[in-house]
Amino acid sequence: MEYFETLQGEGAHTGSASFFLRLGGCDVGCHWCDVKESWDAAAHPFMTYEQIEAEISKAKAPMVVVTGGEPLMYDLTELTARIRNLGKRVHVETSGAHPLTGSWDWICFSPKKFKKPLPEYYAHSHELKVVAYNKSDFQWAEDHAADMHDNAVLFLQPEWSRREQMMPRIVEYIKLNPKWRVSLQTHKYLNIP
Repeated sequence: MEYFETLQGEGAHTGSASFFLRLGGCDVGCHWCDVKESWDAAAHPFMTYEQIEAEISKAKAPMVVVTGGEPLMYDLTELTARIRNLGKRVHVETSGAHPLTGSWDWICFSPKKFKKPLPEYYAHSHELKVVAYNKSDFQWAEDHAADMHDNAVLFLQPEWSRREQMMPRIVEYIKLNPKWRVSLQTHKYLNIP
């Protein structure tokens, strides 16, 4: 769908220089998605691996974040191998609804209620990021955290349109449950593309 050099806006690598590679296509369908234009893969031009490599090679950012849509609708084995050959770290942001393919330095697993994640993500993900839309999402987050491995970083992130209502609840929840950390969409607060 698009590619651009920016700063990672959320999660464990917030503030880090990153090259974002957003793939078109998503079958998860979150009603609060902020990139619904990514859902229809056919609406976006196809690029060859060589074209993608040429764009990534221009970037000074040390990491490439593959996102979507839902990027793991596709087998990303070849893509991640090529990105690694450019000397870049490779990160993914996924709902975990499709099989894990590719070789990743960091997996941000953000399960959604709209399509059940696959069990393999609990053992392999570095970060669990749960979007909190309402108060019932705290228990839902705990259900997922219970299956994560001990070294995973756990994040609660307010859904952007409900941040005013959810942030006080998230703050209180984390004070009572300090295994969690807050993730904010800092790129939106700071108007960073």
